[in-house]
Amino acid sequence: MEYVTIGEFLANLKKEFGGEDNKIIKVAKLKKVEQGNRMMKEFMQEFKKVAKESAYERRLLIKEFK
Repeated sequence: MEYVTIGEFLANLKKEFGGEDNKIIKVAKLKKVEQGNRMMKEFMQEFKKVAKESAYERRLLIKEFK
């Protein structure tokens, strides 16, 4: 397939593979969340936000949190 613009290519890629709505991408984001030098409260807020999007529940969430 040939594309005239990069925008067409990216639109087709997102359409084919789901872009940000893809569960695999959301789970990968969850696995990358780290506290670093942030306060625990800040880390918890980000973790909760990403966890909601990942569709992980209970044991899997606990494992990722640890």
